[in-house]
Amino acid sequence: MIGRVELPSWKLLAEHAKEMKGLHMSALFDEHENRFAEFSIKLAPFLLDYSKNLITTDTMQLLFSLAKDCEVELWRKKMFSGEAINRTEGRAVLHTALRNKTQRTIYVNGEEISKAVQDSLIKMESFSNKVREGHWRGYSGKRITNVVNIGVGGSNLGPQMVTEALKQYSDNSVNVHYVSNVDGTQIANILRPLNPESVLFIVSSKTFTTTETMKNAQTAMKWLTSSSFDAAAIEKHFVAVSANKANATEFGILEENIFDMWDWVGGRFSLWSAIGLPIAIDLGFEKFMELLDGAHEMDKHFCDSPIDENAPIILALLSVWNCTFLGAQSQAILPYDQSLHMFSAYMQQAEMESNGKSVSWYGVPIDYPTVPTIWGELGINGQHAFYQYLHQSNNVVPADFIGSIESVTPIKGHHETLMANFFAQSQALMNGVNEQQVREDLKVKGRTPEYINQVAPHKVHKGNRPTNTILMRRISPRTIGSLIALYEHKIFVQGIILQICSFDQWGVELGKGLANKIEVELRCGKINPTHDSSTKELINYYQTIKNTNL
Repeated sequence: MIGRVELPSWKLLAEHAKEMKGLHMSALFDEHENRFAEFSIKLAPFLLDYSKNLITTDTMQLLFSLAKDCEVELWRKKMFSGEAINRTEGRAVLHTALRNKTQRTIYVNGEEISKAVQDSLIKMESFSNKVREGHWRGYSGKRITNVVNIGVGGSNLGPQMVTEALKQYSDNSVNVHYVSNVDGTQIANILRPLNPESVLFIVSSKTFTTTETMKNAQTAMKWLTSSSFDAAAIEKHFVAVSANKANATEFGILEENIFDMWDWVGGRFSLWSAIGLPIAIDLGFEKFMELLDGAHEMDKHFCDSPIDENAPIILALLSVWNCTFLGAQSQAILPYDQSLHMFSAYMQQAEMESNGKSVSWYGVPIDYPTVPTIWGELGINGQHAFYQYLHQSNNVVPADFIGSIESVTPIKGHHETLMANFFAQSQALMNGVNEQQVREDLKVKGRTPEYINQVAPHKVHKGNRPTNTILMRRISPRTIGSLIALYEHKIFVQGIILQICSFDQWGVELGKGLANKIEVELRCGKINPTHDSSTKELINYYQTIKNTNL
């Protein structure tokens, strides 16, 4: 059992990082006029520029050696072939099989899965067409005009992010809504203006036991039956995406209206499956398949390209370099395209739920940083919120800038202003401005020496803040598919290099289990005396005030 810190490449990178911390990116650009050409990759869906990182040719060669020492290519082969690389749960990790266009045979536990995937797509196509064309009707014979997707986590965030990103491609024949929060305000606000006779609910839950999802589904069912006065209406207004058909049928959903999920697809990587049914209904099945095509193209690039030309591997290596070796504790995702307003939140879940771990594959505590905190916002909004922190705080935050050459909603002059900020911000974060430059600028503006002495230190920007730039031609189902798959593979490679289990989420389970127990206490009014004093008194205060107001 060899830990990562024992690898020769790891040790060399640790020493190299000490040297690099004394350098400035602006000087590296001055010394190397071909820096952009060396540190960028042009792919069909987008350009990736990673030249604005604190790296040299030597840095990248050491990182490529680390990838080889960690056997990234071997683990990539294991994932795509269906080996159980989710070792803590004994499962394969095969979200890539959901968009496999090569028709290659894939086995999981001795069972060939390609036909099951194809059958699910056929069923999705047939169903989504029926809803969109008005052939699927509610209990009173009215066509479906609104779809409400009920799910949480991966069963909600991925599909919602995609439908928001591709809103301009929807013909609005059906309105799609999302309910994830168990706070009753959300489902109440969504259902209030809708007509129960023309609403279809999609309940997405692998186990069909997820507390938040089932609570919302039960509320939706009561809302429907209080209008129809007939429990049989559930059959016309509810479908499910689940691996637990018994629970779904017991709820009242017909078996033929249950879409398959598989344990070899993690929730946060599941939008390519029937979890993406609301996407297909909103955009049309053809556009859903274009989304899958874009992801498959990235899969091919990831599998076929050498390490030093491989975009997901390079992004993963840079993340490890910036976080584990250079000490950055967070990373910002900064889209400069309104269509991607949910992308930062989606990446929060995808990366932090995957790689926010502190023990190795072998259950041994690790003593190096793993995944950074992922956060972000639309670029222009962020500029007037937290970019001050990005530019001048003592904490260096690497950032990914994501933009488009063409707007999906062209309005004269707007996109040029947007993209001017896009290019300027990453340049400013890299170059900064020193005190001498500040003083000269203020002097040219006619400021007094006293004013210059007072203000100059406050206007200094150290720069040297690393960024990646992803520049797409235009937001489309295909480019969004490629973009998501790019980050999925980046996350996988990160996990391999950091030697952690990326595909479980035990940290999610602990809080949920405790919540289930406390909910029983809240209902019966009896507090468990073994709670710590804080939790016990918080519950007591909650109940006292609540009962007083009744």
